[in-house]
Amino acid sequence: MGLRGSGKSTLGRAIAQREGRRFVDLDEVSASFLSSDSVAEAWSRFGEPAFRAAEAQALAAALLDDGTVIALGGGTPTAPGVAELIEHAKNKRRCVVAYLRCEPAELRSRLMGLDEAAMTNRPSLTGGHPLDEIESVFAARDPLYRKLASREIEGVRSIDEALDRFAGWRGW
Repeated sequence: MGLRGSGKSTLGRAIAQREGRRFVDLDEVSASFLSSDSVAEAWSRFGEPAFRAAEAQALAAALLDDGTVIALGGGTPTAPGVAELIEHAKNKRRCVVAYLRCEPAELRSRLMGLDEAAMTNRPSLTGGHPLDEIESVFAARDPLYRKLASREIEGVRSIDEALDRFAGWRGW
């Protein structure tokens, strides 16, 4: 888990490939639960509450499949009931939760490197441009992410570095 631009999907795919496990990008699955091609389309057509409900449903389904690497959407832990679902799965030792923590300046740098098409698939949470809300979203979500995390992985800059930091994940 982590904010948009933290590398959840990229790193999740790499870990799943390295470990020979199934990968689930929760943003993609949540959008498909709403018969939408993208998060932005689902958000626009059905609104945030419906999307958050779809996220909760998608996560519950993904957690049933042992060994799956799941990249949460940035807002997934904020969806009603999801924090409790994650805590329950952690307490039952059904999952480990990594928080890919990046400072706002790093997130801004990463997101500025995206083309406009990639930015349009990231709905605004505050009504402004996604780059303009980084600090406020970080301030609001960082405490929750830290509470839910089995381990924080701070500011990784490459896939190889991240994979090295995940080497002992089974013991978290």
